[in-house]
Amino acid sequence: MTASRILVIDDEPQIHRFLTPALEAAGYVTLRADTAADGLRLAASQNPSVVVLDLGLPDLDGQVVLERLRGFSRASVIVLSARGGEQSKVLALDGGAEDYIDKPFALAELLARIRVVLRRTTTAPNTEADEIRVGPVTIDVPSRLVRLKDEATPLQLTRREWDLLIMLARNPGRVITQRQLLSAVWGPAHAGDAQYLRVYIGHLRQKLGPAARLLRTEPGIGYCFGE
Repeated sequence: MTASRILVIDDEPQIHRFLTPALEAAGYVTLRADTAADGLRLAASQNPSVVVLDLGLPDLDGQVVLERLRGFSRASVIVLSARGGEQSKVLALDGGAEDYIDKPFALAELLARIRVVLRRTTTAPNTEADEIRVGPVTIDVPSRLVRLKDEATPLQLTRREWDLLIMLARNPGRVITQRQLLSAVWGPAHAGDAQYLRVYIGHLRQKLGPAARLLRTEPGIGYCFGE
């Protein structure tokens, strides 16, 4: 099996000295970029599976780098940044990052997050799949039916509830921000109407019953559906 390529875009030499041997010991091929320009060039030419991206780069803001990456690359992006605060995380996740880790960070946690996003890219269901299974929940997409394990009767979902569930289920284990969900389900004009979302998420949890444990809240950021 070909080793996955991990591109680290960070201007701190000590981060590379720390991460490169650790990633290689874990079986990955590492690519180093100290600037946004080098990172974008390597992302385009080397097709990495995962990009570990610092937001505080010397030549271009990391949020802009993320936007440009999303224009041409399907790599999973894990933001690794000293910028604390809810807003930075929301912007990064809204911008297409799969995950966000604060500096300073634990190496074991970063390696675990990398494994998660790599599993997701290889095992996540096709967005056009006829059936999606997440834990005890089975979603028959063409028939718009949702069933729980050991329950013969499908759940009765409204159109909004269905749209929310299908968007979350098509991205298992990934945090989808409130803005992303609201824009997709209610339209861009409602991207700030978080109260709609809270009400419908509450309805979904009630109908999912014991499987509601799969629908997790990331406070101030969004929601995640998965084991």
